[in-house]
Amino acid sequence: MSAHILTRSLDRAATAFILIVAAAGILIPLSNLLLPQGSFLQVPTYLVALWGKYVCYAILALSIDLIWGYCGILSLGHGAFFALGGYAMGMYLMRQIGSRGVYGNPILPDFMVFLNWDKLPWYWYGFDMFPFAALMVLVVPGLLAICFGWLAFRSRVTGVYLSIITQAMTYALLLAFFRNDFGFGGNNGLTDFKDILGFNVQADGTRAALFALSCLALIVGFLICRAIVTSKLGKVLIAVRDAESRTRFLGYRVESYKLFVFTLSACMAGVAGALYVPQVGIINPSEFAPGNSIEAVIWVAVGGRGTLVGAALGAVVVNYAKTFFTSGPLAPYWLFMLGALFILVTLLLPKGIVGTFNSWWEPWRAQRDAAAESAAREDGISEPNPAEQAR
Repeated sequence: MSAHILTRSLDRAATAFILIVAAAGILIPLSNLLLPQGSFLQVPTYLVALWGKYVCYAILALSIDLIWGYCGILSLGHGAFFALGGYAMGMYLMRQIGSRGVYGNPILPDFMVFLNWDKLPWYWYGFDMFPFAALMVLVVPGLLAICFGWLAFRSRVTGVYLSIITQAMTYALLLAFFRNDFGFGGNNGLTDFKDILGFNVQADGTRAALFALSCLALIVGFLICRAIVTSKLGKVLIAVRDAESRTRFLGYRVESYKLFVFTLSACMAGVAGALYVPQVGIINPSEFAPGNSIEAVIWVAVGGRGTLVGAALGAVVVNYAKTFFTSGPLAPYWLFMLGALFILVTLLLPKGIVGTFNSWWEPWRAQRDAAAESAAREDGISEPNPAEQAR
């Protein structure tokens, strides 16, 4: 991906988004580490971890918007890819505990010792090395997306039927990971992490670094998505979204385009999950819950489907509201409020926050530019060229 393609894909809103995320990724960690505790401008460590979680959610929303907003693939199971990336990172973090666990076993995690496992399962091999774990963060969700997408798109499953089977996929994984004999901690999942790359995961510096890395991943993911949607590939994806049968009739291999973008989206969700786990400190089967995937789709709808910036904004806004309202007397009613938010946005702001703003802004800007051009033309007529007057 050349620098020319990236530069050409950025407009004013995209540039502003990147600058804001970059500024947050630099200023928030510096404020947490350099300013004295209790200072007005000092960001507490718990807020660094909380906002880091929001950034991971923004990456997940970005991955959903890429396939839903630009290709028309409504996935209600993207939480599965997010959780698989999280489990891949969690397995690495569990292997780093070593003999510091409750049972002191240098090889087996505590839950395996508790369940009387005598050796490490073969699929845990290699997760004591960070490069291997980082590779699995991409490979495992990507491989599942390739297998699932090849079967679904080859069978031309679309619309609500595709949404249903994606939800069935994540529910099947939920049931599998809840089993104690599956080798991933059962309903308790993976937790009690100690180190990542030799650094204490609870240390302020580590949390600040993870937040900055999450912001960097969001910027990179956004640039990749922008480069795709503003290219010829992006135009084909939009054509698939708006008229799939007509695009296929024109000779395009629609299944290949959908499989590519679906796999890329799954890998992005896996990266989001991998960054989420060390900041939250736990990964368990509840991350596979279908409700989580539906909630992620709501983030995109609230922010603005097909805008990228809106997807990330919707993830942050909705999760901040969730944090605010679930910490008081309104906590039991959060799901009702979330449903009402989705209904209101669908009825009043069908294009989402950013999409509605763009629909208001673009005509006004076009009218302003036309007025400026008309005024410039009139000035040119009323003030003749001095060279012509000299003749």
